[in-house]
Amino acid sequence: MVSPKEVINELLVDVFNHILSIEADVLKKRGVKISMTEVHVLEAIKNTSVPTMGNVAAKLRVTLGTLTTSVNVLVRKNYVIRYRDEADRRKVYLQLNESALEVLKVHEEFHEEMIESMFKDLELEKDEALMKSLENISQYFKQRY
Repeated sequence: MVSPKEVINELLVDVFNHILSIEADVLKKRGVKISMTEVHVLEAIKNTSVPTMGNVAAKLRVTLGTLTTSVNVLVRKNYVIRYRDEADRRKVYLQLNESALEVLKVHEEFHEEMIESMFKDLELEKDEALMKSLENISQYFKQRY
């Protein structure tokens, strides 16, 4: 007999992997020419109130070196503008250009469609226990990691 821990592990990993795979396929079909990792870097830049390299790296939970590698590619592909603070040259800011905003619009549309479909097909809003469990799982990961 399979333990509840094994079932939950398999379900979480399976759902996570399916979402990433489906998301990558849908975005590619809609003309997005960058990787999902790069899309998530753009999203982190957009969602960071003061988008310095350090703040964005912290938001993504990656090292500055890892972020630098991704940002170099995004600058080269013309999605991100990198510039230094005139008062403190150590601070490097990131700014999205129009191409990046278009990619993020497609990305957001995918998420809206996915959630809308789940609510329609599964009637999730009617299952209070499931909603509470998902909230608890989300809180656990936010606090733990």
